[in-house]
Amino acid sequence: MTFSLVARSDDGLSWGVVVASKFLSVGSAVPAAVAGLGAIATQADANVAWKGEALALLDEGATAEVALARLLEDDPGRDDRQVGLVDAEGGVAAFTGDRCFDWAGHRTGEAYCAQGNILAGPQVLDAMVETWETSGSLPFARRLLAALAAGDAAGGDRRGRQSAALFVVREGAGYGGRDDVAVDLRVDDHPDPVVELTRLLDLNDFYLTASTPEEREPVGPELFAELERRVRTLGHEHVAEWVGSQNFEMRVAPGLKPEWIDRRVLQILRDTTDDPDSTNHEGGARA
Repeated sequence: MTFSLVARSDDGLSWGVVVASKFLSVGSAVPAAVAGLGAIATQADANVAWKGEALALLDEGATAEVALARLLEDDPGRDDRQVGLVDAEGGVAAFTGDRCFDWAGHRTGEAYCAQGNILAGPQVLDAMVETWETSGSLPFARRLLAALAAGDAAGGDRRGRQSAALFVVREGAGYGGRDDVAVDLRVDDHPDPVVELTRLLDLNDFYLTASTPEEREPVGPELFAELERRVRTLGHEHVAEWVGSQNFEMRVAPGLKPEWIDRRVLQILRDTTDDPDSTNHEGGARA
């Protein structure tokens, strides 16, 4: 009861799944991915065990096609199931069982597959595929979400809307660089889950991705003195304490005297404090 798209990025470094459904917490059941191995969406009468089994097969060197064949041959309920797979090399495989409820089907292309069941019609997948194929300039997670939004606008799940999820992996992309989870966002129960997922991705990009060099303002003595004054007006002993309290660890250099601060974070601090001594700010951001 779901529509989804599974893909590998054009640079071959990321894998992801985006999904929506009139089903509670679709993100808990459908997507799975591991950087360097591939990604899977299992849906319809979903066999959630397929997620671990498929990734294990890919880890053993199976292609997406071989892994799918193995999943199907060992499952007597396969005619009620639907699945899409993308492997490490961008190979794809998809399956729609004969007993999946109409409209049901799938589409495959270069390093992606789109699949859905109980859809408003084939136009849902057509819209997803067209958007995916024409949006290669977008960042990978944004491209996945754009394809999902196109399918949603084309009718999506014919029963209505309830949940959506976006899961993206890339080596070293997790919080602090300690795992491969670049994006793991779920809207479990919402009247417009795809729109809400877009809002969450905006927050994810700000709080859980590192500032680029272009976004960083160097912290010299004058700016550091300003930062110290401002955070103390908020009741913090030093800048690092304020950074931790606001979850800005990915947007400010570590340490008691950070070497740089994200310009948006700097503006947030200036907008929320009153510092009459700060009349000559360093850099581009201004109070």
